[in-house]
Amino acid sequence: MRYLFEDYAFDPDRRELYRGANVVRIAPQVFDLLDYLIRNRERVVSKDDLIDAVWNGRSVSDAALTTRLNTARSAIGDSGEEQRLIKTLRRKGFRFVGQVQEAPEAAGPNPGDPPESAPAVPDRPSIAVLPFANMSGDPEQEYFADGMVEEITTALSRFKSLFVIARNSSFTFKGKAVDIKEVGRRLGVRYVLEGEVRKASGKVRITGRLIEAATGTHIWADRFERDMTDIFALQDDVTLAIVSAIQPRLVQAEIALASRRRPEDLTAYDLYLRAIQQAVRSTRESLAEALRLVQRALELDPGFAAAAALAGACHLENVLRSYAIDPQFERKEAVRLMRQALSLDDHDPGTLATAALISALLLGDCEAEIEMADRAVALNPNSYNTWNRRGWVYNIVGQPEEAIRSLERAMRMSPVDPLQFTALTGMGFALIELRRFDEAIVAGKKALRQNPSYPGAYRCLASAFAHLGRDAEAREAAAGVLELDPAFTISAWIARSRLSINAKLMIEGFRKAGLPE
Repeated sequence: MRYLFEDYAFDPDRRELYRGANVVRIAPQVFDLLDYLIRNRERVVSKDDLIDAVWNGRSVSDAALTTRLNTARSAIGDSGEEQRLIKTLRRKGFRFVGQVQEAPEAAGPNPGDPPESAPAVPDRPSIAVLPFANMSGDPEQEYFADGMVEEITTALSRFKSLFVIARNSSFTFKGKAVDIKEVGRRLGVRYVLEGEVRKASGKVRITGRLIEAATGTHIWADRFERDMTDIFALQDDVTLAIVSAIQPRLVQAEIALASRRRPEDLTAYDLYLRAIQQAVRSTRESLAEALRLVQRALELDPGFAAAAALAGACHLENVLRSYAIDPQFERKEAVRLMRQALSLDDHDPGTLATAALISALLLGDCEAEIEMADRAVALNPNSYNTWNRRGWVYNIVGQPEEAIRSLERAMRMSPVDPLQFTALTGMGFALIELRRFDEAIVAGKKALRQNPSYPGAYRCLASAFAHLGRDAEAREAAAGVLELDPAFTISAWIARSRLSINAKLMIEGFRKAGLPE
């Protein structure tokens, strides 16, 4: 069912809001709030109704609720002063008062039906999670299998970079023999996740496959076996394992697709993906190219919060790696773009995590940075990126125990992540401040094996070896620091960012290792 009002179309199944032909960017929580108000437009809904429906009954302040309502109003061209569409009734609640027309969707697709006009595939990665087949021969396991799919769909929808088909549409294929290419065409998605659930002898085995719909190519497949004890804990465990495995592969597949497109065909999202590919290499030249690409993306789509956050992160890297010709300019640009990203979307977990890290390194508003990092993982607890950056934020503010908890969580979620060396280096940093030097060396060596050109790992090793009196190894690691960063001095490292504020033992180790003052 689509709901039409003024020049807007609200589509709960596809979880999209349109103004004319254009998609309006909207945070998931704000979408849920609008959904509840529109569906219950015939009555006044109380604050408690909204909290139960949108926040699952969690404690929410009046200020937070007002902020979400105002954001919802802004998304549909309304305001708190006008209240043309969403009206606040003092001491009673809220009501959607706009004139709404309901436009029913076509009946659910049947794989045997003749072809129909297919929805366009979105620019960003799009995925449908099909009902998992119950291979147990036990009808009661249908509930578990369906619940598993619902959990995975919800977890994927928390990645704002993904377009995820709602359960209602995916489940029209339940119990039918399907052609994956036809599923992709009918639902307008590039990727399909399918699987099976089998229960036997107190264990459950779940198999999942991620398929590129247009070609039928298998991008990922895995099998998970767990004890059938706590059913909800089991669902959470397997959901995390599947989502943290397939989300990076979706992004990698999209980057590969963007890299094959002609320059004249690139969208803002394609440019953003190409910029990510350059940014992770972290050389002087690749960061310059990443900034060029992401600036073009922002020219095409000035409301692209993730692109603004990435641009800020690139300027930050230039400062941290001493690539900046004008460090003060780069610092100011990093902060400006961070603030721009937050003004565009302060409910996107990735944007929040990046903003928290930039602020922690360059500004030092500890309370705000912890709040942003915590909110990022609350909004998407299945993201390696949010947990990794939360760990670094807690390192910077001087809470190494909490930093380790976050970084361990990140690495458990994505054990083969191509950027895991950054989490391992963060672990080494925290372990040094806790005087756990042997463990810091283990983390630093792992980071170095994953990326021998990352100077942070050498810095951790130089400091940890020096603290243990292993002078030859400390000098060897210090030489690695200077080979990768010839201009490195302790005073320059301290001046680059606030990373050094709570790194007294790290700096003491630098001096013991003989790094230049």
